[in-house]
Order: sequence, then structure tokens, then C-alpha cells
Amino acid sequence: MKNGISYKQNKIEGVFDYILIGSGPGSLACASVLSKYGKRCCVLEKHYTAGGFTHVFRRRGYEWDVGVHYIGDVNRPTTLLFKIFNYITEGRLKWEDMGEIYDKVILGDEEFHFVKGSENFKKEIKKNFSDPEDQKAIDKYIDLIYRASNASKGFYYEKVLPNFITYFLGNKLRKKYMKFASRTTLEVLQDLTNNKKLIALLTAQYGDYGLPPSKSSFAMHAMVAKHYMKGGSYPIGGAGQICASMLPTIRKGGGEVYTRAGVEQILFKNNRAIGVKMEDEKEFFAPVIISGVGYFNTYKMIPNWISKKIQWKKNNLKMKRSLSHMSLYIGLKGTTKDLGLKKANYWIYPGDYDHDLSMSKFLDNPEKESFALTYISFPSAKDPTWQERYPKKSTIEVITFAPYQWFNKWEQKEWKKRGGEYDNLKEKYSQRLLQQLYRVEPQLEGKIDHYELSTPLSTSHFVNYDKGEIYGLSHDPPRFKNKFLKPRTNLKNLFLTGQDIATAGVSGALVGGILTASTILNRNVIKEIVSK
Repeated sequence: MKNGISYKQNKIEGVFDYILIGSGPGSLACASVLSKYGKRCCVLEKHYTAGGFTHVFRRRGYEWDVGVHYIGDVNRPTTLLFKIFNYITEGRLKWEDMGEIYDKVILGDEEFHFVKGSENFKKEIKKNFSDPEDQKAIDKYIDLIYRASNASKGFYYEKVLPNFITYFLGNKLRKKYMKFASRTTLEVLQDLTNNKKLIALLTAQYGDYGLPPSKSSFAMHAMVAKHYMKGGSYPIGGAGQICASMLPTIRKGGGEVYTRAGVEQILFKNNRAIGVKMEDEKEFFAPVIISGVGYFNTYKMIPNWISKKIQWKKNNLKMKRSLSHMSLYIGLKGTTKDLGLKKANYWIYPGDYDHDLSMSKFLDNPEKESFALTYISFPSAKDPTWQERYPKKSTIEVITFAPYQWFNKWEQKEWKKRGGEYDNLKEKYSQRLLQQLYRVEPQLEGKIDHYELSTPLSTSHFVNYDKGEIYGLSHDPPRFKNKFLKPRTNLKNLFLTGQDIATAGVSGALVGGILTASTILNRNVIKEIVSK
């Protein structure tokens, strides 16, 4: 599925109110909101298809998503996230519930289930921890993640306010949330319990934001845990429907999404953003420029004579990138029923009950140590339209973390032309990931029709993150202290959007898009969405 139209085959014509760089869910959500307020948006995407990490790709008659493995808080029309999606897609995007069990956690040889509903979740976890102190800790944990999530309202509201207001009220609005954001996940959980197995289980979704417990902000962990507390859902028709369902909204406002449209530089006049220069040297202009390609990528597009005058370079040095990953894309002949595939994801860990230790051991000795984390998703089992679109075929994705540095010796080589040594390394990791799959789904051994491994170089090539980072900026406590991560920059008419001004993942980027639109329009867009 290719979303958007080719810039190389279609001229950009007319006058636009906004130019948006990048077509991830942040940019698309922002453009959709602006379009619904009568604004004409031009979205420019470097890749051959729009959608960022929501895009899908096809190979040998199979289809895989690259980043949408499940979404929380959209399985009920009363949730805020459902209302936001419904508003920007005008009801076109539909969801399939994943069922009672949405995540299966393997710690060593033990299997645990995450089930939807906070009370059900607590009961299920308590079955495995009979000690009264552990059961109290589980209750306190659920209470904490809800408190942290509720405290985020002031934090995000502050991001859309004008600078002169945040000067006086900013700290007050952020204070409650920063009590959670400034501490690591491990610090908070160790206040609740000293049971390492319980801590390992409750933090088993850390792959959804990319940092083990001793390094991640508890606020980020709480947002993810609460996000899935009512279960997981998957877009009906596949992950590509997220982008496809927003395109008509943008086009209805007179806008368009152009692919193969790489932006080389943001143009300025008198410290004011006025347009963009494309990779083919053509220039396009608009009163406002919005970048959804991440903080680091945006910084690279700002001319040196501008960046020297402002704080971007200084701020740039403070930031860390999130982790990168490898993903094994698997195709099988046979229906999900024939193959015995279920909707629930797997999170597989070594049996030492210490995610930080497992990560450290693996990174220090990847040849001999077990993967610190293996995540397995079954997209063909989650989408009810799959068998109509791909009869008698199924797909699986197996993912683990992998530093960009392991592959940087090939970063100057062309995609698909990186040589035998690179291919051999990929094959070695592919076989190890397949063994992880067979461990939990042994009936699949010998039934694989096709597989291929993406590395951090693939992420860098297709999604344009320099070091293959999947979640943009690192979600550690220092990240949340940086007040400059908000839609309004200190350059006139240049705004940011996406997950770097909000939080990780598709939902975080989506919220980033709403925050940017709210800032530009000077309206409480979320309140207006809820009221409608």
C-alpha cells in the first residue's frame, strides 16, 4: 500500500497555508486538524509511501507493518484517543479488539498474561504472587500509573501556551507530573516492592518505549502501562489504514501528501521560516513551516547562520537518541487458524528477572548471551480482513534491540547491496530469532515460506532516523526536564510536531500533532474534539 502521490510525477501547485516536513502520524494528525479548520496543507515525505512508522510494505505476496503492532485506548468510543482518531479520520478508521489477553510475558520458563481491565489485570497478576506484601504492591502500582497519567494534563497543556504565560505558570503546571517524570521506573517500583520477579513482570512492556527500568522515566512507563490497561486493538485493514484514513481529510481542505519529496533545508528570512528547499533544489514557500521529522533531523535542516544565533545547538548536545532494533519479517503459507496463531503478543526475557542486567550482558557479549528482549507480533491474526486480502497466508514479526554501531561499517553502502559479510550477519541473527519463535510456537518449525531481517540501517534508510532509533529522543528523566521540547520554537513561524514533543510511539506522535495544531490555531483542539 502506497499512501500519498509522487512529487516526481505531480507538480506542487497553488498557495499553501502550511508546509509539513515528514508524514508520520504527528504530521498527518496536525495536517488533518488544520485542514478541518479550512487550512491548506502540503505534506512532504522523503520515502516512497507516507505514514512514517505506520506504513506497511509488501514482499513476495505478503504484507507487514513496521511499527503498529497494537494500539491501546481505542476499543471504546468514550476514550479520548478513540475520539481523536475518529475526528481526524472522520470515522473512516475502524479497530479490531485483540481480546482478553493482549500480551504474554515469558520470564525464563514462566509465562504470565496481561489481561484487559485494571481489576482483571490485578487479579491475574496476583495469581502468581501470593505474598500479601506483593499483592499490596500490585494495588499501589496500578494506582500510581493512573495518578501519573492524570498528572500529565498540566504538563502537556503548558506546551501549547505562549512563552510569556509559561514564564509565569510553566513550573506550576509541570510540577505534579515532574514528580513522576524525574524518577526512573526502577526507583519507583523499588519503593513498592523488593520482589525482582514482580518488578520484571510489571516492566515487561519496556520495549514499547525503548529503555530498561533503571534508565526510563517512570512517567513514560506509566503512560504506556495505562495506555494498554483496557486492552489492545489493531487497525482493520492493516496498519496502512491509519495514514490512508487521514488523507481524505487533508485533501478535503485542499491539501496533499507528496511522497519521494525529500526536504534539504528550511528557508529563513530575518530569522523567520518562510519555506523549504527540496533535494532537487526547488523551493516552496508558506507562512508557516512544521517539522515532524524529529528534533535532530530538524536541526540539520536549519542553516548554520541561523543555528548559531539560537539555542538549538546547545539543546542538541543535551539530548540522547532512543534505542534501535532488528525486526524479522516472516511469511507463512496457511491461515492463522491452520497455523494456530493467536492475537496476543509475546514479550520474551531471560530468567534473571533483571531487564537492565539482561540488556547489559547482551550488549557486552551478543554472540553468547541471550537476547535481552524478544517481541513477537502476529499481524495477520489481528486483522479480520487479512484472509480476504491475502488468502491462505499469514505473517509474523520478531523484534529485538540492536545498537546502530553493530552495523555502521555498512552505512555508506546501498540498500540490498551491502555485501556478503552483512548478509551473513543478518542470517545469523535471523536464525536466532527464529529459534525464539519456535520456542513459544513450536508447531511453526518447518513452515516458514519467507523471512527477511531489517537492521537499524533499514530504519535509517526508510524512516530517516540517522542512527536507526525507533522512538526518536530517549525517554529518560532528563528528557522531560527540557522545556524546549514543545511545538513552538524560538524561530518565528517554525513549529515542531510528532513524538519528540510528546511521547513514544504512534499514539504519542498523534498527540504531538494535536498539540501543534492547538498551538498554531490558538485553540483547545482536544476540548473541541471531546465536545463534538
